[in-house]
Amino acid sequence: SKGSLLAFGQVVIGPPGSGKTTYCHGMQEFMSRIGRKVSVVNLDPANEVMPYQCAVDIAELITLPDVMENLKLGPNGGLIYCMEYLEANFDWLQEKLAACRGHYCLFDCPGQVELYTHHDALKNVFAQLAKWNFRLAAVHLVDSHYCTDPGKFISVLCTSLATMLHVELPHVNVLSKMDLIEQYGKLAFNLDYYTEVLDLSYLVDHLASDPFFRNYRRLNEKLVEVIEDYSLVSFVPLNVQDKESMRQVMQAVDKANGYSFGDQEHRSLEALMSAAVGADFHFASTLAVQEKYVESQDKAVEEEVMDL
Repeated sequence: SKGSLLAFGQVVIGPPGSGKTTYCHGMQEFMSRIGRKVSVVNLDPANEVMPYQCAVDIAELITLPDVMENLKLGPNGGLIYCMEYLEANFDWLQEKLAACRGHYCLFDCPGQVELYTHHDALKNVFAQLAKWNFRLAAVHLVDSHYCTDPGKFISVLCTSLATMLHVELPHVNVLSKMDLIEQYGKLAFNLDYYTEVLDLSYLVDHLASDPFFRNYRRLNEKLVEVIEDYSLVSFVPLNVQDKESMRQVMQAVDKANGYSFGDQEHRSLEALMSAAVGADFHFASTLAVQEKYVESQDKAVEEEVMDL
């Protein structure tokens, strides 16, 4: 039976290496500590090592190595086959998820971008989950190192926009691995420029200084226009090691899937306020990460001076 009980959850998506499994592990631990019952559902048939406790694992149904070996498919074709196989076996998924009723579910999804931009299998899985009374938000992770290259950042914005329009779920874009961003080189602009996706014409000008991109100025201008016309894409910065950063991402997602408007947790005034003042907390979260980033920059300069 469908069960009238509402279930809340996140589908964690994003390109390979963007930190989806690490995010699921961190979010599971974080939510457990604040007293939320959490189950992680692994929907990635290529996931072999999982740091988190897994309540449902697609490997029991199908695995990518088996598909590649038996059907002589490459990794991309194999993943698409696995997702279509999952779609064809909804009854298996429904039966497994029955054990997670009343839990908040984190769905760890595969890292193949095509699955979220133009293939329908996963989108249909999400739609089926909605019919089973799951209230989901898509958490789209993007590795923050793309911020250090304006060309890559424009492509990330296009991918995020295409994903948002295709997946058709409430959406939270997250810049992951903020704690590592300094390793990739200095940012061209302040961090809030990337999280709020401010005036992108600056990016086009910045790109024009690169001989390779100069030839594509018109194209970049048009891409930027599309992103700005929709004005849907913005990012929440995330450092999994930082509790405050995790709380802010969690609040953004809770607001997107409606969890913060339910009566599951003790509805303190603070919880209500944080839902009401979304814009302020977004700015504050960016500011906190920005301060850490600037501090580490200053430290690096001090150390260089000391060395001299």
